[in-house]
Amino acid sequence: MNDKTLVPSPDNKPNLDYPCGDPPAPGLAREITPGVLWLRMPMPLGLNHINLWAVRDGDGWAAFDSGLQTSETAAAWRDLFAEGGALAQGGLTRLFVTHMHPDHVGMAGWLTRKFGCRLWMTRLEYLMCRVLAADTGREAPADGESFYRRAGWTEEAIEGYRARFGGFGKFVHALPDSFRRLRDGEFLTIGAHQWRVVVGNGHSPEHACFYSPELKLLISGDQVLPRISSNVSVFPTEPDADPMADWLASLGKLRREIPDDVLVLPSHNEPFRGLHARLEHLMRSQHQALDRLRGALAEPRRAVDVFPQLFSRPIGSEPNLLGMATGESVAHLNYLLHRGEAVMKTGDDGCAWYRMR
Repeated sequence: MNDKTLVPSPDNKPNLDYPCGDPPAPGLAREITPGVLWLRMPMPLGLNHINLWAVRDGDGWAAFDSGLQTSETAAAWRDLFAEGGALAQGGLTRLFVTHMHPDHVGMAGWLTRKFGCRLWMTRLEYLMCRVLAADTGREAPADGESFYRRAGWTEEAIEGYRARFGGFGKFVHALPDSFRRLRDGEFLTIGAHQWRVVVGNGHSPEHACFYSPELKLLISGDQVLPRISSNVSVFPTEPDADPMADWLASLGKLRREIPDDVLVLPSHNEPFRGLHARLEHLMRSQHQALDRLRGALAEPRRAVDVFPQLFSRPIGSEPNLLGMATGESVAHLNYLLHRGEAVMKTGDDGCAWYRMR
């Protein structure tokens, strides 16, 4: 199960404007602008909510993201579609999913089957979701155990990884067997307005954002969040990946391609104005973390040894938090390796040890 963040970003840096008021309760909606609704679904996690969005689309509604597969999410969707509910008129015409994490895609299969509508998603996100869901019921792979041992995990932590492996599918309803591919830069007509797909990378393989120049709205998913920073991790399936470079490039792309006057509709926290200031703060904070890491690597370190330089809270043995922290530490370390700034050697203990050149 993927969470979003380890390090809260100070809310007073930069100063953002939150013009939309309190969030709607599950099963209700708040109108952002005519024909655009803010929905919120509960989550049984430390991050206890996800924002979804509905846009008037002809006689019905196009929805953006779907929430975790839980009974509470299903109940909230039923309330929205019930007589007198915010989405009662016309039901769903289409479902757009920003990316494959369970809080975004979890109810996609349920909704598309209920309304006989298409799932719209980028190709890599759809296929990666199918791959991860297929792990349900499998034993933890040796490659995964090796990845975490090299990072410095104890045998107790490895046992926790074995016990949790395959949990992705628990929160994801079976996806439909076909989908409509979203492509970077394409324009979609949704109701009376056009929206442009803007793809970013780093937090997930091919994350779709949706920008409406006419409405001056950006549905940002997890690509830009106002109060927290998205998790950027390396996973055992691709241990040499460099998602941090992808993440920084995507933040720069959004800065170049999306005007600063948009109202940002994020997946977590509240809608906000101040996109460019937020992007610049995220990029600056990331480079500061890399600088702290460079200082720590004056002496050889494992991935688990650099947590204090990267995270503002202690990382204990809680499995989900330890997994996120390790993936993000390796992402930072791989960034330095790929740029020739650091080197890595495997020690006699089987761990990967990193230091600056």
